[in-house]
Amino acid sequence: MKLNRYILTSLVKILLVILLAILLFIAGTMIGYGIIGDGMPLKVFSPHLWNHILDFMK
Repeated sequence: MKLNRYILTSLVKILLVILLAILLFIAGTMIGYGIIGDGMPLKVFSPHLWNHILDFMK
């Protein structure tokens, strides 16, 4: 019983870290594109923008 509780709390902590990383990534891209890049912050979710970014990496 104690082992199951340990595993469950460990999984919850891992999921919280992953969720926090995703939220920080979203906030960072919005800040970077909207404030630093002088664009509309919500435009960062546009597929056209991500295609354009990925074209530079090819």
